[in-house]
Amino acid sequence: MSQTSTLSPEGRQGDAAPDGRPWLVRRGLLLESGPQRRLALGGFVNQLGTAAFLATAPLYALRVVGLPIGQVGLGLGVAGVVGLLAGPPVGHLADRRGPRGVFLVTLLIQAVSVLSLLFAHSFVAFMVSMAVTDLAGASGGAARGPMIRRFGGDEVPKFRSYLRSTAFLASTFGALAAGVVIQLDSGSAYRALIVVNALTFIGCAAVMLGVPKLEPLPASTGSNRWLALRDKPYMAFVLLDGILWIQGEVVTYALPLWVVLHTDAPRWFTGIALAVNTVMVVVLQIRTSRGIKGGQVAGRATRRAGLAFLVGMAVIATASGLPGWAAAAVMTVGVAIHTVGSLWHAAGSMELRFRLAPAHAQGQYSGVFGLGMGLCYTVAPGLLGLLCLSWGVPGWLVMGSVFVAAGLAMPFVVRWAGQSRELGA
Repeated sequence: MSQTSTLSPEGRQGDAAPDGRPWLVRRGLLLESGPQRRLALGGFVNQLGTAAFLATAPLYALRVVGLPIGQVGLGLGVAGVVGLLAGPPVGHLADRRGPRGVFLVTLLIQAVSVLSLLFAHSFVAFMVSMAVTDLAGASGGAARGPMIRRFGGDEVPKFRSYLRSTAFLASTFGALAAGVVIQLDSGSAYRALIVVNALTFIGCAAVMLGVPKLEPLPASTGSNRWLALRDKPYMAFVLLDGILWIQGEVVTYALPLWVVLHTDAPRWFTGIALAVNTVMVVVLQIRTSRGIKGGQVAGRATRRAGLAFLVGMAVIATASGLPGWAAAAVMTVGVAIHTVGSLWHAAGSMELRFRLAPAHAQGQYSGVFGLGMGLCYTVAPGLLGLLCLSWGVPGWLVMGSVFVAAGLAMPFVVRWAGQSRELGA
């Protein structure tokens, strides 16, 4: 008898599971073929180019366009504000016209606007190119929201967590690519990266063409483009959640400066801290999201997150004055605790983002949600610089207390929202 005839189905399929699914799918490392996988792949490609571009855009303006540092900051700031304003109206358009088509248009606009930087030789041209890019980027985020909600089905927190993990990976690879370009520090290298970034938008659009078209849902409350802005519980959620999203800048902005200016830890430790944060998010985000389903559960997860932020930041603050090796060890623990809080916060935030929004207005609500996140990232550097870097140890504790207050308030906002909508357990 032939040996091959005695092989089990699992043996003949190699890396397939008994149910026929590949090992990567069974382990949750790869989504099953379909709209979810395409959304994840498209997001990865998009974020890969965007992360590399954002890290080098200021240097491109300085080195290639020849702008003074003040005009670079002003141009990027104006572009950011313009981008914030686009989310809600474009999200409403996605709700009424269908999100996939609107998202594809925003990707093509970003490709063209990024390429236009190659021909920008003045402050105005640079600012307009960046403003259109940011505007289309914010619009794309608002249009993508309804697709995440509808294709995610009953597993939106898990799906969104997977998307966050892949985005973190893409950002890491993008940062590495940016590091190579910055090391080369030549006009040709900066221009090549701009072209590659434009190609990633086109690549994302090509992937998204395979996503099924979604028809607009009937609007039971009328087609009101300002519905989300008039939703007081949702706006309260956006405000509190925006405050909590400042936590993302603690590790990437405040910590590196804290290490260099206020501790004796080796400067290379900043890379270790970012690696710990990235690995924990990529490995644990999906697992953390399990069970975060329903408004009350998400509210409690956010409350835990606020407490974790305070503990983690207090531990990081104690590194000041310690010997170098001890400071590094203490801050590693602090970063790990802070990252656990960020995992809880991300899972709760994404559940509430979609849970609090009516099905027919997911795009508009996603735009308002993006408005809150954008404002937080605008405020974060100045606020963290004032408290954590200028004030020192007391400032870290004050900032952590702000996170605790926002987290404690979230369950009350969820209960308020529950008076006018069904939120689940």
